[in-house]
Amino acid sequence: MSVASVMVYVDSEQQEEGQVAVAEGIAKAFGASMLGVSAVAVEPPFVAEGVVIEQTTEEDLKRIKATLSAKEAWFRSVVRLPRETVEWRWALDHPTDFLVAQARAADLVVVKRRSLTARRSHFLDPAGAMLRMGRPTLSVPERVTQLSGDRIVVGWKDTREARLAVRDAMPFLTRASQVTVTEVCTSSEQDAARQRIRDVAGYLRRHGVQCEHEVRVHTAEPDAGYLIRLASDLGADLIVTGGYGHSRLGEWIFGGMTETLLQQAPVCLLMSH
Repeated sequence: MSVASVMVYVDSEQQEEGQVAVAEGIAKAFGASMLGVSAVAVEPPFVAEGVVIEQTTEEDLKRIKATLSAKEAWFRSVVRLPRETVEWRWALDHPTDFLVAQARAADLVVVKRRSLTARRSHFLDPAGAMLRMGRPTLSVPERVTQLSGDRIVVGWKDTREARLAVRDAMPFLTRASQVTVTEVCTSSEQDAARQRIRDVAGYLRRHGVQCEHEVRVHTAEPDAGYLIRLASDLGADLIVTGGYGHSRLGEWIFGGMTETLLQQAPVCLLMSH
């Protein structure tokens, strides 16, 4: 298993390299192509009592297109891969919808953990996109510009999402010097959890992964907090988990583990849904 195409979302107002540098490092490590995408939505006319109060003008469109063109130039200037392996795509579209559609062209999608702007026309919902793309998502926190992936923590839960995440992370897991698979369970589930973890570790070892495993009983510490602390203790800069959530009346509702990791983890997260 390998990575042949890495996609990264770039906010049109972004100034720092951040997740672009992480995506470039992954593409370089795997000899993959790199595809940058960006979008700005054109808002429909604002109408009140049958009167158009505000609408996007031709000058507005020219300005938006010029901004996206300038961002392509910036993107190509900071990515130091061979030019023929780098692509740029843009659209006048809602960023989340555009990224979800373009993800069909990638093995891995890299996003900045938080949107850089609250303006609706520029707003990317990274977590919501993760639940819709059908591709593994690498979520990069603020101020992180590289990913070694030498030590990795896998947060296991016996679910479809966790199985997908482990499979999707295999290119990284096989290159790591240490992978630790852990499951947090109730005291009554320990025997079953140990069997599950042994199966996962055995599966990974058959793929050549240097793997350790452990079971931990629930405590007052939140499960996500434990994963974050374990990664810190082990010197891991990547956590792999399933991404859990659903949409309710257009609002994305996330499970406690997923939401806490996305809010608090200081390292990269690889999630699949």
